Amino acid sequence: MVNPKMKIVLFGATGFAGRNVADELRSHGVEPVEASLSTGLDLRDAAATEAFLRQHRPTHIINCAAHVGSLNYVTEQAATVVADNMRMIVGMYEAIAKACPRALVINPIANCAYPAKADMFREEEWWDGHLHRSVLSYGATRRLLWVTAECFQMQHAVHSINLLTPNMYGPYDSTDPNKAHALNALISKFVKAEQINQSELPIWGTGVAIREWLYAPDFARIVWQVLLQPDRHGLEQPLNLAQNDGLSVKELVDIIQSKFDYKGKVVWDHTKPDGAPKKVMDDKHFREVFPEFQFTDFQEGIAKTIEYYESVFPY
Repeated sequence: MVNPKMKIVLFGATGFAGRNVADELRSHGVEPVEASLSTGLDLRDAAATEAFLRQHRPTHIINCAAHVGSLNYVTEQAATVVADNMRMIVGMYEAIAKACPRALVINPIANCAYPAKADMFREEEWWDGHLHRSVLSYGATRRLLWVTAECFQMQHAVHSINLLTPNMYGPYDSTDPNKAHALNALISKFVKAEQINQSELPIWGTGVAIREWLYAPDFARIVWQVLLQPDRHGLEQPLNLAQNDGLSVKELVDIIQSKFDYKGKVVWDHTKPDGAPKKVMDDKHFREVFPEFQFTDFQEGIAKTIEYYESVFPY
């Protein structure tokens, strides 16, 4: 049941994860207070963020704000990505501590925060090694997000719940392959190639990298369940939102291609990075915390994501 006193500020509300979370909240009759750079709030500005939070006095904050992009993007723009995200994280928590320290903060933390050497991601091991260099700029700030949350809890009693997320896919992501998440970038490329009868379709990397995928509306449904019951045992530590299942990029391309009548040639661009060889998340703790949760079937999620990109074409 929805707490009538619940007031939610949604940072990053116009971004990929944020728009999916906003849809889920509204489906339950909850209208979030939306904030993002495009709506005029810069989280790098702690004073402006504090003023915003003092104005709205949220009971809950869902933090979907981040400066992120493809592997290629976070490498080419590494200094900007790390600096922007560090300032956003620290500025946000400084503002929360001053304006609404009793608000519950929910942070998605991308699984690029896991060590490069790991191929099965277990929560107990997520600090046990260096990050993969291809995601250094972004992954380091995901670790910083957890550190900052913990430190502000120690000193200011700001309570945060941290959710470790696989690569996400689904509606509302960028139509720019350099900014979109990997699976969405693939789907958007196939939609465009079919629409314009493109003779060749370039795919970045070699196709061997294995990834686990989370449908973004499923992420939003989990956030909603956390909002309803934030004191679930197991949420006091970072939690994998995991299915313990992965596919190679080559397998993904085959699945996506099977849903199109594309006559052109798929060309693998080996000059682009694959990233870490394997990223699959252990689901033991997730099933202890959310034993009833049902993830969207992958084929259904792919089909709905194709529908979204078809709906926003041309791009």
